[in-house]
Amino acid sequence: MNRRHALLRLSALSAASLLPWSAAGVFASAAAASALNALPRTALVFGNSRYKDAPLKNPANDAGAISEGLGKLGFAVVSLLDGGKTAMENAIRRHVEQLARNKGVGLFYFAGHGLQVNWRNFLVPVDAHLGSADDIPRQTVDLAALLGGIGKAGNPMNIVILDACRDNPFGGELKSGKGLSQMDAPLGTLLAYATAPGNVASDGSGANGLYTENLLREIGTPEARIEDVFKRVRLAVRRASQGQQIPWESTSLEEDFYFLPPASIKKLSEEELARQFAEEAAVWERAQQSGQVAAVEDYLRRYPSGHFSELAAVRLDRMLAKQGEKKVSLINTAANPYTKGTGLIDLGYRIGDRYVYRSIDLLTTVENRKLVNTVSEIAGDRIIYNGGALVTDLLGNLLKRPDGTTFGPSQMFIGEYHLGKKWSTRYSIHFAKGGQDNIELDLKVVGRETITVPAGTFDCFRCQATGWVLNLGLSLEWNFWVAPDKVNRPVALEAWWRKRGRISRSERQELESYTRAG
Repeated sequence: MNRRHALLRLSALSAASLLPWSAAGVFASAAAASALNALPRTALVFGNSRYKDAPLKNPANDAGAISEGLGKLGFAVVSLLDGGKTAMENAIRRHVEQLARNKGVGLFYFAGHGLQVNWRNFLVPVDAHLGSADDIPRQTVDLAALLGGIGKAGNPMNIVILDACRDNPFGGELKSGKGLSQMDAPLGTLLAYATAPGNVASDGSGANGLYTENLLREIGTPEARIEDVFKRVRLAVRRASQGQQIPWESTSLEEDFYFLPPASIKKLSEEELARQFAEEAAVWERAQQSGQVAAVEDYLRRYPSGHFSELAAVRLDRMLAKQGEKKVSLINTAANPYTKGTGLIDLGYRIGDRYVYRSIDLLTTVENRKLVNTVSEIAGDRIIYNGGALVTDLLGNLLKRPDGTTFGPSQMFIGEYHLGKKWSTRYSIHFAKGGQDNIELDLKVVGRETITVPAGTFDCFRCQATGWVLNLGLSLEWNFWVAPDKVNRPVALEAWWRKRGRISRSERQELESYTRAG
């Protein structure tokens, strides 16, 4: 990147970037959330149970319960039970027309049979008679077409919930993959599956299916952000099924939505934010020290999108695996044209693994140093390099750098990446020469792209981070690229530090070579 490009990027900064990140971000988020939650709410609910060839017990019950629950939350609900293809398509058309008129929040819920063929997902009406793959497009509802139709309504937000991840029951010559295929949520949409793509969900033995039972409970939680609702559902279903059913979501939402919104959404002061963070950090510290699954679960229920939630999720995975949980895996392949995929970090470090980075000043394009880091010890969830000069956690988050500066727990780097994923972190930094500060970052996966560095060419997820070094008054803008299936450290990272809008430092680190031991 040349100096002119850097200065152009600097000139594009908004006035809001001169405010402390947390204050500006919370103010904007609060204003947007207040407006969104005041909009009309419209829901279309399908529950298909009476299939001639493969009846299901719970979808009609689930749809009835969801309709009742959404009605109590202010949704105008249209419900269709045991719908044929024509009835489903007509109801969808009217739903889209209503959203186009009222420009409100839309919700679509389907419980019943769903299929995937060649990565396309289809919702099955009760009058379908499927003997071969050729029957599917003619006799079912194409999910991609449904999402495209909803998108044309022009309303600001849609929620699409699919409790349709059941195995193909139709037999004959019909060949389809298990469950539903992964899809990336369209703009302004949260797309939720009852279980991870490529897996199947149980119809349940009670009045409602396992997924819908937990969803009903969580949407009634006061003042819960929509992402937190679904994260709590995921945790509850996972634990109840012993890892055999793990709900999954894709989101492109930019604003907070609440099924039961708070009476008012206000900007928090720095003091209030600091107090809340201290309370959360204390809960996380106790969970780590306890070594108990229940304590980590308690943290995740209380702070589903917390400053340590990504760390907690990885810790929970490892703890449950040791207890014998056989967690289902998300079926993920580059052949699927409807998604950018999901990247899962490899935690399998080895003593002797060697990472070499070169550091470049972004303004001068001059290489100013080389960083050679060799794993010398693995101590629990800490990776120690160069005899202790550098220490990170398993995800690559910095705990100590060679000059002696240390860092509190952070989650800049996480365990799972997919397009649209958002998270945040706040952590302390203790300078080797004395003094300390706190760093806050908002992060998001913004794309998937191929980049070339000296170590080679990698298919990467590109992530953006913006934030603030609170006491020093430095604004931060970072971009980093990760290829979790190829290398467990970042492939490249660009960092910009600004003071009162002026660049005080800039750097690009890129992987020059990477050697696995053994």
